[in-house]
Amino acid sequence: MTRFGLFLITLAVATAALGQRQPESAADSRRIDGLLKRDFHERGQAKMDRVQTDELQRACNRYADNPPAALAKRLEAAQLKAIPFPSGSLLGSWQAGEKIAQSGRGMTWNDKPGDAGGSCYNCHEISPKEEAHGTIGPSLARFGTLRGNSAEIQRYVYGKIYNSKASNACSQMPRFGHSGTLTEQQIKDLTALLLDPASPVNQ
Repeated sequence: MTRFGLFLITLAVATAALGQRQPESAADSRRIDGLLKRDFHERGQAKMDRVQTDELQRACNRYADNPPAALAKRLEAAQLKAIPFPSGSLLGSWQAGEKIAQSGRGMTWNDKPGDAGGSCYNCHEISPKEEAHGTIGPSLARFGTLRGNSAEIQRYVYGKIYNSKASNACSQMPRFGHSGTLTEQQIKDLTALLLDPASPVNQ
């Protein structure tokens, strides 16, 4: 990860921890966008699109992650509509999914495009046998045992990984598919990790 990326993460965590985040004005948003575009320089696979905000990101910034309900609903509906759900089963290989969940590689300027992990354990408890995990996100242990693996649940999990903001406009979870961080197959593999009865998640 670049120094600039670490700086942004540190700033966001520190601000949230201190409870000092305030809604941004339109002028603030323009100023911040200008600073990012001025100071960020393309290198390798890290292109300028990484600092360009879309309507949803601008709304979450503008309202400190709490946009008006009607606006949030409209933004979520647009994000959901844009998810290209594959046909057929959305369950890949849970074994491959576990490797992706454990991996934090990818997305730095000198990584190969398309060679990224999900860093899922940084935020979630997933397999109950894995002692090292984050607590920012909810525990996903026994996810499939509790919810089953019907086509409806597969679609929900695939969509949540592809773009979490389709169900929670200002979710802190990355939009893995929307951003191109993970491929369709990788998202299927993570879906299997959560839903396959043989997965360690469901033991």
